[in-house]
Amino acid sequence: MGTKVHNGSLHLSRQTWGRTWGLPSQEVAKGDIAMPTTTQLVISEVSKPGVLARVSSALGNGGVNIKAFSAPEVTGTGKGNLRLLVADVERARAVLKAAKVRFREETALVLSLENTPGALSRVAEHLKQARVNIKCAYCTPSREGKRAIVVLTVSNTRIALDTLRGESLDEI
Repeated sequence: MGTKVHNGSLHLSRQTWGRTWGLPSQEVAKGDIAMPTTTQLVISEVSKPGVLARVSSALGNGGVNIKAFSAPEVTGTGKGNLRLLVADVERARAVLKAAKVRFREETALVLSLENTPGALSRVAEHLKQARVNIKCAYCTPSREGKRAIVVLTVSNTRIALDTLRGESLDEI
């Protein structure tokens, strides 16, 4: 889905993520407009040398491409959450189980925003107004650099989808 801003308003439109990133997506439809979601794998581990190496090696050796990941700094408990978007969720499940890596799954929204100042703030403001908490967020620029790929996990996916879709006027 792409984002366009007209007169300070947020406008979201559909884009096929399977072709762009090869992500497994579910199309959550409302009328003629759909917004992709994806399954994000979450691995909770104590922060120590070798955790990322073990997980990424298992996936790589199993032929699973990692499309995006987040491994934030760990404080307090010493445990952190490694979040992964992969090209083949089914294969990743099998590989991680075989490697005895415990994981859980969560639904994530995948947004394509214009890579300009304020694009993320408009999305965040709409979710704030709908009282949807952003639990986790990370992003990366697209290959061309004109778009930013933003991954969000939120407190209520359905409301987030409805809120962001409600602003949609354009379709790619």
